[in-house]
Amino acid sequence: MPHISNTQGRLRQNLIDAGCSPELVQECLALAQGQQTEELRRLLARQRRALLDKVHQNEKRIDCLDYLVYQMEQEKKQN
Repeated sequence: MPHISNTQGRLRQNLIDAGCSPELVQECLALAQGQQTEELRRLLARQRRALLDKVHQNEKRIDCLDYLVYQMEQEKKQN
């Protein structure tokens, strides 16, 4: 992450690093500038939930692949 000396710049970079869309970054920056911390927290919590949902989706996909490999190994042992 590049060195950023101001608070808005650090916040912007952190939001980008967290996978926020450009629109969400702008909205969060506006809320932070307006000191609307509760609304900002709500948006950050929504983004966190979205990221966690993606993690869970990918965990399920990994489980499916693991099961497929397991089934293939079982079939190989039987033959």
